[in-house]
Amino acid sequence: PEIDVSSESVLRFRTFSKAYGLAGIRVGYVIGESALVGEFNKVRNHFGVGRVAQTAALAALEDQDHLALVIDQVKRARVRITEIALENGLTSLASATNFVTIDCGRDGDFAVAVLERLVQEGIFVRMPGVAPLNRCIRVTAGLDHELDAFAEALPVVLSEVAARR
Repeated sequence: PEIDVSSESVLRFRTFSKAYGLAGIRVGYVIGESALVGEFNKVRNHFGVGRVAQTAALAALEDQDHLALVIDQVKRARVRITEIALENGLTSLASATNFVTIDCGRDGDFAVAVLERLVQEGIFVRMPGVAPLNRCIRVTAGLDHELDAFAEALPVVLSEVAARR
């Protein structure tokens, strides 16, 4: 979304970890009123950001075509994950992130069993973990072949886990 800094007491934090693909270098930025941003100098890590990380961040900022491509891929993947959930009788939570949370429709133990079986199939999903989201799994907006594997495995896994309970 657009960054609105019209309020002097609001800071907007952004990361290069997701869409820019720079999670390993831990780079981000903040936008806001200069006096408020300046207060961070009192508490920030004084080692700062290294030259390699700065260079990577600047290059990422300059490559807006790649950013647009990644954002589009993530949007399409979110739609696909939501469709996969619906095809299996599950619901997903609305998302503006790089993952979709899917409600497995039962309790936390069922969701854990689904997660564990998916991992056995080589499909890495996560779990939000805290009630009431402990009945959900979190699926990252992956590549087409990864989502194909998820779409193929999910109905089998759901059936197997349901049969054991």
